[in-house]
Amino acid sequence: MTSLPVTTEPTLRVNEVFHSIQGESTWAGVPMVFVRLTGCPLRCHYCDTSYAFREGTTMPIAALLERVRAFGCPTVEFTGGEPLAQRNAFLAMATLCDEGFTVLVETSGSIDISPCHPSMVRILDLKTPGSGESDRNRWANLADLRPRDEVKFVITDRADYEWARELVLRERLHERCHAVLFSAAHRQAGDADIRGCEGLSHRALAEWILADRLPVRQQGQLHKVIWDPSTRGV
Repeated sequence: MTSLPVTTEPTLRVNEVFHSIQGESTWAGVPMVFVRLTGCPLRCHYCDTSYAFREGTTMPIAALLERVRAFGCPTVEFTGGEPLAQRNAFLAMATLCDEGFTVLVETSGSIDISPCHPSMVRILDLKTPGSGESDRNRWANLADLRPRDEVKFVITDRADYEWARELVLRERLHERCHAVLFSAAHRQAGDADIRGCEGLSHRALAEWILADRLPVRQQGQLHKVIWDPSTRGV
């Protein structure tokens, strides 16, 4: 009896796949497919997607890519959790890039971003002290920034703002990537998963940026304006 060869098909642990309007970054307002992967090694105080820490289904990459293609949308973002914590994510993203998709990834910055496909847009969410995870930032990632990339800071208070401001100016981040994004960590009705964070008003953040003539872009979360903040799959 002839034995059949054993093959191991690459898989990913997937929390959800959905088609929606991008709510953040310079891509806000653009329709795209989101692939939210399961798992994250960080535990930021203000996290609003903690359900992605463990919930998910293991899928062959081939099946996942078929789901993505079925939406007929040319732009895809991998998010989490922390999408780069699963090494096979690099393979899935590269495959879509090679097929002509525009591929974004939002990553905490705690993992090496250099293996990402050269055509990708990498949104590096650097962790401020108020997140409780700033010691997990992988500073070597800043040396790998490309002109299409974006750097994001979630600001919880004045101390966070000053920390981020000094980092932006010292590293001249606004000259080394497409945009530097400042977001207020803001508790909204329905954000049941935000823990240990009272939030910062959008107005306060705007006034600090204007007073300092800081070369950054303030952003909100458009998807939480369109839909209830607790709604998943949007």
